[in-house]
Amino acid sequence: MQEDRQKLKVTTDSPEAIALINRFIDQALSYGSYAETVILQAIAADPTCAIAQAYAAAYYLSQENQVGLRQAQPYLQAAQQHLDKITIREKLYVQAIAAWANKEIDVAIALHEEITDNFPTDMISVQQGQYHYFYTGDKDKLLKIAHKIVFANINSHYLYGMVAFGLEQCHQLAAAEKMAMLAVKLNRHDPWVHHAIAHVMETQGRVEEGIAWMENFADTWENCNSMLYTHNWWHIALYYLELGDTDKVLALYDNHIWGRARKDSPKDEVGAISLLLRLELRGVDVGDRWQDISAYLYPRINEHALPFQDLHYIYALAKAGQTNWVNQMLVSMQQHTLTVNLFLRQSWLEVAIPAARGMMAHAKKDFNTAVMELKPLKRRLHEIGGSHAQRVLFQQVYRDALKNVEKSQIYGITA
Repeated sequence: MQEDRQKLKVTTDSPEAIALINRFIDQALSYGSYAETVILQAIAADPTCAIAQAYAAAYYLSQENQVGLRQAQPYLQAAQQHLDKITIREKLYVQAIAAWANKEIDVAIALHEEITDNFPTDMISVQQGQYHYFYTGDKDKLLKIAHKIVFANINSHYLYGMVAFGLEQCHQLAAAEKMAMLAVKLNRHDPWVHHAIAHVMETQGRVEEGIAWMENFADTWENCNSMLYTHNWWHIALYYLELGDTDKVLALYDNHIWGRARKDSPKDEVGAISLLLRLELRGVDVGDRWQDISAYLYPRINEHALPFQDLHYIYALAKAGQTNWVNQMLVSMQQHTLTVNLFLRQSWLEVAIPAARGMMAHAKKDFNTAVMELKPLKRRLHEIGGSHAQRVLFQQVYRDALKNVEKSQIYGITA
């Protein structure tokens, strides 16, 4: 038995494995680019270490695609073989990751909450609890799960960053900024804290200040994974978009967002898609960039990992003129709603499917249908997950469709 950097018992007799697990914890909490490498090295050092196996499974599940789901399976199975020999915390964690793999997100959440209540220094578990709350649209619990462990992690900038993001999502902007600034004083190199402040300043319209803040820290993101690297630059692009500097936004897209993306990463794809759409809503010609990104989206048609992702994919495919793929994806989404558990089914059936129809319609310039499909959803879009900054895009699409419908009525144009 060893103890990790979170002062938690780990069932392994290998000092090398525990050292690598500690490196993984830092990589995971800092969104580092070496998380996969170090956790696989930990497993090589001790293949019987169940929590290392579960960490690897969680890493692959977080990719939110079919490849990641397949990659997670052998590690999850290896972890489950040792359930009778490991600590209670490790057992709960393995069970939480198994629930995630089975798309039983409500079960996974309950297990992460149990870990949090009994092992409050386990920030990896809290991070994943927040992740599930984020993609099920429960901002209050996203904040609460991190708030519960503040006193157990009073010197952790990682924890302050988690709390700051939760506070921002709950519109407690002053408190979010104060908490994030505490984290920066502890560690300038925490990209999630930079990200939390980006949200605060964007919400408050502090555009020039936001650019200065984010660009001041951009040099520290080189060791981030592609998701957070591209996402933090995406926030910078949104600031420049607010200033109307669309040439700068396109340059950021080409050099720091899609240009630095893992082209097979759903989160990187979603960020790129959302920025292209925002540019087009401003009247910018994005050239052949829709066609470029759509080439990577065929594997997404039947995935349905997250409704938030699907709405971006189907829009991009429609903009690229991939009509057959679009129709195939909508049918597949409808079939998917019959397979998910009740906790997720309602948001898929009542929000994601009509929103997909609305997004498709807007991409095809069928603005009447877009308005008809999106208008009833305006108060429910949080159910598909994502941040305020990300979900506002769907409101923008609705308003653009409405503007075009009203224009057609005034001038007698068929929309």
